[in-house]
Amino acid sequence: MLSRLLSSFPAKRTCPFHPPTEYAELQREAPLARIKLASGRDAVLVTKHEYVRALLEDERLSADETTPGYPHLYEGAFESPLKGTFMRADGEAHYRVRRMLGKDFTAKRAEALRPHIEAVVDECLDAMAAQATPLDLVPAYAFPIPSRTICYLLGVPYADRDVFEKNTRAMMNHKSQREEVQAAMGAIYAYLDDLVTKKLANPQDDLISRLAKEELEPGHLGRQEFITILLILLVGGHETTATMIGLGVFTLLHHDEQRQELLRDPSLWPNAVDELLRHQTIAQSPTQRVALADIEIGGETIRRGEGVVFELAIANRDPSAFPEPDRLDLRRNARAHLAFNHGPHICLGHAMARAELEIAFRKLFTRFPTLRLAVPWQEVPVRPPSVGLFGVESLPVAW
Repeated sequence: MLSRLLSSFPAKRTCPFHPPTEYAELQREAPLARIKLASGRDAVLVTKHEYVRALLEDERLSADETTPGYPHLYEGAFESPLKGTFMRADGEAHYRVRRMLGKDFTAKRAEALRPHIEAVVDECLDAMAAQATPLDLVPAYAFPIPSRTICYLLGVPYADRDVFEKNTRAMMNHKSQREEVQAAMGAIYAYLDDLVTKKLANPQDDLISRLAKEELEPGHLGRQEFITILLILLVGGHETTATMIGLGVFTLLHHDEQRQELLRDPSLWPNAVDELLRHQTIAQSPTQRVALADIEIGGETIRRGEGVVFELAIANRDPSAFPEPDRLDLRRNARAHLAFNHGPHICLGHAMARAELEIAFRKLFTRFPTLRLAVPWQEVPVRPPSVGLFGVESLPVAW
């Protein structure tokens, strides 16, 4: 296993359409490499698609950040907002919560949500058509679609979106100070706490009301854990998909021949969504684990107590899994991509996200077939490495 020092970790992109070049070099020379994190900790960086999949399925790796050796990225890093939640739990502590939520995030449930998503998208497109161009696609289109969808599913009034959209950004930025993150979490938590009280008094046909009745009132969930779960669903359910809508549109506008092919053959859209997720994986923060035992893989040994970090974006560019991986190919079978993570911690809402993305992309380019960037692509502002999800800050478009 090669020990390598990167100039910085996570590394910076030099092109908005490709992961950092340093990772591709490591993938070729040392798909399992010991690196030094900015926190001063050592960790094993995994970049090969096959190894990432295998290790993320391995129960000998823990997601619990209180485990000795956990690879905290930054020096003096404070506790993650996810500490102690099912997102940072292993085994039964993780599965018990996923079982509670499972029925609301199945492929069947995502299919049932399609009429709602279609209606939301159509309303956004009508509003765009009534505005002068150029306009910024991010607030006009990318954010309203997933925000309104997750609000509908949970039973959160969409009119209150500023509470969670603004504070989510503060929580995701690694440059935010401890006080800023705590204040952002506190604001969303207080809002949800009040909403739960209202749902208990007046239950409705939504996820919060169901969980309050089935899990909170019988004592299967404590109130703090319940509200924290809702916070995770609300934050994760809008920010990730909104980011991918903006970045996906930006990518398609940069690959006009691919976009024209989709207009000629709309049956390609579901396949195109997975290829866009593979090619433009938005995870800018690595997935972090710690080894609970020695693990042999690829002729190397990850030692018990070592931190392990996975770069999903570069694993999705592994030529051994996806030939010519830097080429966007909307006819490619990219279903094995890792954009939603993998293994026990795979994104709970991946079926709903796929539905939202397919509808959002298809309807946008059908309604506005002459959609174009209103500025040169090099001038489109992208998020800095300090933000956990890579995407465009704004996307000026015209038609």
